[in-house]
Amino acid sequence: MLVFIVLPIAEIYVIIKVGEAIGAVPTIALLIGDAFLGAALLRSQGRAAWRRFNQALAEGRVPGREIFDGAMVILGGAFLLTPGFITDVIGVLLLLPPTRAAFRGAIARMARRRTTFTVRWGSGQPPGPPGGGDPAGRARGRYDYEGSAREVGDADRELPGERRDDGA
Repeated sequence: MLVFIVLPIAEIYVIIKVGEAIGAVPTIALLIGDAFLGAALLRSQGRAAWRRFNQALAEGRVPGREIFDGAMVILGGAFLLTPGFITDVIGVLLLLPPTRAAFRGAIARMARRRTTFTVRWGSGQPPGPPGGGDPAGRARGRYDYEGSAREVGDADRELPGERRDDGA
């Protein structure tokens, strides 16, 4: 909620200050110009992200990084098309591959700190060849997998192998 109040006020302030420094017409021209530049950058980075996404699918791997990059390209393009200099800086940072990689790493670290995953095997045992079946695991469809995830805070965190004393 704070972003929807503080960011527009900050944008107006920066636009006014830039307008005072270089004039109203150059400020408006600069805002229009960076919107066109942002659209071109969005188009090129969007195509590259789409190409990497399709390549990951063709290679048979999960395109997690490519999906994140695509979302960041869309978000960066939206920021660039929004009038204002602060959102333009954020948009450029999201569209450039090196800074997008830094955002990806920071968000991944934050997500790992805030979530925990639990996987339970349907039979209570980890999968193995049923009844001495195919050790390569080619007997598909015989396993029941279930998983869940929940957001945890620092107080809920426990290390692997630790047990909590509160009965959880």
